Amino acid sequence: MRANFIFSEVWIGLRRNLTMTIAVVITVAVGMAMLGVGLMINAQVGMMKDFWYDKVEISVFLCDKTSPAESCGGKAITPQQTAALKDKLLKTTGVADVIYEDQTQAYENFKQTYASNKALLAATTVKDMPTSFRVKLKDPDIYQPVIQAMQGQQGVSQVINQKELIGKFFGMLDTLRSGALTVAIILVLAAALLIGNTVRLSAFNRRRETGIMRLVGASNLYIQLPFVMEGMIAGLIGGVLAAVMLIVAKVFMFEELSRFVAIGAELGWDQVAQAITLTMVIGVVICVLASFVTLRRYLRV
Repeated sequence: MRANFIFSEVWIGLRRNLTMTIAVVITVAVGMAMLGVGLMINAQVGMMKDFWYDKVEISVFLCDKTSPAESCGGKAITPQQTAALKDKLLKTTGVADVIYEDQTQAYENFKQTYASNKALLAATTVKDMPTSFRVKLKDPDIYQPVIQAMQGQQGVSQVINQKELIGKFFGMLDTLRSGALTVAIILVLAAALLIGNTVRLSAFNRRRETGIMRLVGASNLYIQLPFVMEGMIAGLIGGVLAAVMLIVAKVFMFEELSRFVAIGAELGWDQVAQAITLTMVIGVVICVLASFVTLRRYLRV
């Protein structure tokens, strides 16, 4: 009998404040979705860093007749210079291996990288590719000796540290993650305020019923429970909608990302499930706490 009464009160409260309940659900859904996306980006960035930083190389591009670098002097590198540079690289601190890439190998790698750009492939030939050394490091953080050893050397056109390129990309992802979490926090606070207002309005509309319940000896918890359950239901529905948004984000955003920059470090469904579980729990807890705190402050029983 008591359970039927509580559920009927919950239904009455949700129905009377339908527009505000919908606003709460939408705000919770968007806020929790943004929080979940932030958590998923955090997991994806961590996996990508672990995957890519172990594969970071330094590319030492060698001179050809068209190289604009002053160290080239309009001349292509000679076999003797190539051998001397490789020997110097092998003796440099922190170098694990040195791989020479000729024009044919460079062109094959170029075709794989830009396979979707037919116009660029048609305009590029093997002779357009530079020769280079791919320097594998023992520790990606110790790259300065290689840079210092190769810069300005005769026969060296350009030295590129791939970690600097990757670092800029990860910096962008970190900024995106921080932005998503910031927006999520703002939306969560907005949801808490909306829930508080909804509960206050619901309590005001039912002040006569709650007053009668108080007179017949009902406990504070029994009187407050329908209001708290309204907030919990709104949070649960919002969490379910957020879960749907996170699944869509996984399929259309993170899987597309993995095709280009996260190969071998794809975000798994287990990480998505963890984000969904955490956001749903947080959404429900926030709604319940907001309802309870508002009732303690504003409901006079």
